[in-house]
Amino acid sequence: MTVLRSVPLFALAALAEIGGAWLVWQAVREGRPWWWAGLGVMALGAYGFVATLQPDASFGRVLAAYGGVFVVGSLLWGVALDGFRPTTADVVGAAICVLGVGVIMYAPRG
Repeated sequence: MTVLRSVPLFALAALAEIGGAWLVWQAVREGRPWWWAGLGVMALGAYGFVATLQPDASFGRVLAAYGGVFVVGSLLWGVALDGFRPTTADVVGAAICVLGVGVIMYAPRG
């Protein structure tokens, strides 16, 4: 049950944080309207709340695992919205991160 609850929360957190950062980036670096940055700041704030919904009560563990989700999500976001083409090294690194997420979040604890 923990995995079924935490995986969608990680995906939602990634959408909020990566989307928020992208909106700020677009406003500052790409000349989009200022309100894009405002929407980005709101999305980044929403990310902070989504992270608290994880079933694991350890802040450090949840944020450490989310780091791996962020790596993969950022690469996927770049492919989908910015025309980024990952290298083999990017894909291997992302796979290692996903493995790390699984170990950090779902390994049996004694």
